[in-house]
This record gives sequence, structure tokens and C-alpha cells, in this order.
Amino acid sequence: MLSDYTNRISELVLQPSSGGRFEVSVDGRLIFSKAQTGRFPTEEEIKKALG
Repeated sequence: MLSDYTNRISELVLQPSSGGRFEVSVDGRLIFSKAQTGRFPTEEEIKKALG
């Protein structure tokens, strides 16, 4: 996915957390939360949210 968005993504940060959280945020805006959905996102869901 990073290779698809090379010109749009200038930084990727992985933040360790506890409790099985997996969240994807863009510019401080939450676009996916495993805590809310109970599952991991598909690549297509993330691409759609990125526009």
C-alpha cells in the first residue's frame, strides 16, 4: 500500500498500545478502529478512506 501512495504519504508512524487496539488515523482523523468494529480493516477499506 505504501508503494501505491508514495507521493501522498510523507510519514508512517506505528504506535505500540495495549489491549489489541489497531487504529488507522490520517492527519489526526481516525479512519478505522478495530476496537469499534471488532476486526482488522481490509486494504480496500483503507484505500477508500484515503480517497
